[in-house]
Amino acid sequence: MRHSVVGIILSLWHTIADHNGPVTRVLFVCLGNICRSPVAEAIFADQVAALGLENEYSCDSAGTGAWHAGETPDPRSIAVLAAHGHKWKSRARQVRPADFEEFDVIVAMDRSNLADLRALAPETGAQVRLLLTDPKQDVPDPYYGGPDGFENGYQLIAGGIERLLDELLSRPKTA
Repeated sequence: MRHSVVGIILSLWHTIADHNGPVTRVLFVCLGNICRSPVAEAIFADQVAALGLENEYSCDSAGTGAWHAGETPDPRSIAVLAAHGHKWKSRARQVRPADFEEFDVIVAMDRSNLADLRALAPETGAQVRLLLTDPKQDVPDPYYGGPDGFENGYQLIAGGIERLLDELLSRPKTA
């Protein structure tokens, strides 16, 4: 992360934020919830903890499909997380209708996941968005490739998480 910019934002945030306000809940979604979304969940959780904002942000991950429900992340995802000092946080699950009410922001790893989520989303509820928005870009699914695809995905996701956190921190808190 850009520690100087984040440090300034964090300092200002702690000065003006209402720490008794609501928690912003973020759900990361990919196809099977074993490659990209658990990586995003782990990076986001660790960045939030590093900023001391665990009481203000929470996260989870899910897949649009149920093929891997109950499984741990792909071993290559676990390996890339470990190589960067992260641990995986949860087991795979499928997106549920209740997620659109329980989460404030639902973040898709690619445009296909985004389309699936928007088809499931009710009229009101969570903001559904793509992780990489500037420019709009997919985080490629590394499942059928080798370790390089997982490292590339990690780098894309880490950059996307940094921008997402910057956006979330710049939002006014509501009671």
